[in-house]
Amino acid sequence: MKAADIHRESENGNPECNPEWTTEDFASAHSFSSLPGSLQAKLSTRGPQKAPVKERVTMRLSPEVVARFRASGPGWQSRIDAALKEWLEIHHRV
Repeated sequence: MKAADIHRESENGNPECNPEWTTEDFASAHSFSSLPGSLQAKLSTRGPQKAPVKERVTMRLSPEVVARFRASGPGWQSRIDAALKEWLEIHHRV
């Protein structure tokens, strides 16, 4: 592949970092199973987490609470977590 082929021009003339695949791109693609085993192993494992691991729990919340947080868009579970942390800060017991 030529360096010029790496960045294609979009309709407005700006280079795209992730252009839509063409028929030629699909034809020249390799399957995951055709990659060397060492590369498959590297791509199959997740690296260390950058943030502390959260604990998975199951809890029941009122429908209006869930609806309000969900309506706020992606990341609503993290916002519930932040709201609970804020409550703990305000209501801490010594």
